[in-house]
Amino acid sequence: MSDKQAKSSPKPQVDAHPAGDDRKGARRGAIFIGFALIAFIVYLIVTGQVSQFINALANVQVPWLLVACLCMLLYLIFGIAAYAIAVWLDPNSPVGIRDLISVEASGIFFGNLTPMMMGSTPAQIYRLTKAGQNVGEAGATQFTRFIVYQFGLVVWGAILLAARLPFFVERYSDIGALALLCIFSFGGHVGILLLIFAIALMPKTVIRVARWGLSLLARMGFARDKVDEWRSFVDEEVYSFSEKFKRAAAHTSSMLLTVVITMLQLAFFYLVPYFLMLAFGHHDVDFLSVMAASAFVQLLSSAVPLPGGTGGAEGGFALFLGHFYGSASTAGYLLWRLITFIIPTIAAAPLLGLKSAHHASIHQRWDRVLARFGLGGSKTHAGSAQTAAVEEKRVEGAEPAHKGMPRIRQSAGGITVSPQALERKRRKRRKR
Repeated sequence: MSDKQAKSSPKPQVDAHPAGDDRKGARRGAIFIGFALIAFIVYLIVTGQVSQFINALANVQVPWLLVACLCMLLYLIFGIAAYAIAVWLDPNSPVGIRDLISVEASGIFFGNLTPMMMGSTPAQIYRLTKAGQNVGEAGATQFTRFIVYQFGLVVWGAILLAARLPFFVERYSDIGALALLCIFSFGGHVGILLLIFAIALMPKTVIRVARWGLSLLARMGFARDKVDEWRSFVDEEVYSFSEKFKRAAAHTSSMLLTVVITMLQLAFFYLVPYFLMLAFGHHDVDFLSVMAASAFVQLLSSAVPLPGGTGGAEGGFALFLGHFYGSASTAGYLLWRLITFIIPTIAAAPLLGLKSAHHASIHQRWDRVLARFGLGGSKTHAGSAQTAAVEEKRVEGAEPAHKGMPRIRQSAGGITVSPQALERKRRKRRKR
């Protein structure tokens, strides 16, 4: 970032309007999931599994259950940390840690309660704008985070599919079709990632293809004004997103750190079923196989166009993870759903309006922490602080650091040199 940008005035607050459709969709999703839970309880009663369910819960080892909850908490913390790195790259970003907690909570709440998590991205962009970013910056921050998250899903999916898919296909011949469905779902994530990279790296090609598609829609009878609106949106936003993504990708070390954090975040999510198995006393399980099964469930539920992946999550858990739990599979499913879905959704609701009370950026606060330990902040920020301190002393009338040097000061027009000091210097030269 240039000095001119660093000295610019704070970015104005943007009063973006929340997406009413997302709120309505989340409300409908919550009602739908509530009915799904009631149906699950009725199922337990009708099939006579209530006593088995209660016995399984009574024998749960609480320490392992707490470890499973800790894994989910770390998943959320690493999600906030990934956003913090993106915000830290801008020394003047108005977004604080509390704002980022609200952003992550918005993604969880609206994502879990809308089909295929479609409400997550708009809600998080809205929260970033309320924290002070303009719509373009908020979109770039969110979509960069989305790209890294999709990349993490694809990498973990590739690793676990390669490592354990043959194991599941051989052991469960009846889930061969579902295994293929998981592969197709994995391919869908790969397709989304490639599309995003195409927008970021080949904006001209994407715009040409998009214009061709919009022209085709116009010839098919779509409203002309609507097509023109979409064309304007594509022309403006594709280039804007491409530029901001390239700017973020230029910080290679920060981008790699974000990828590592995202990989760890997903690993903790995939390990929740493993520690739940330990809680039920099943210690003879391979954690990599359990992680693979958890990834398969995630891939399957993400392909179901219902809030929370309802139906896909239940069926995927029964087919991929039920074998590991044995007689405790019903209780294991409920605890897994509570820890990874229901409790985070409920806990996210009161955090939606959380807002940072200070105006210092995360970058500046980090520099202050380093300065307290004598480590110093970033070169740019430290240099700016040192220059500001020198200028402040000189404005107050302190003597220059070197005798005979002209006095300088900073004004609205930039850095100027005292005319009196220059005149004195000329006189000395004439005398010599």
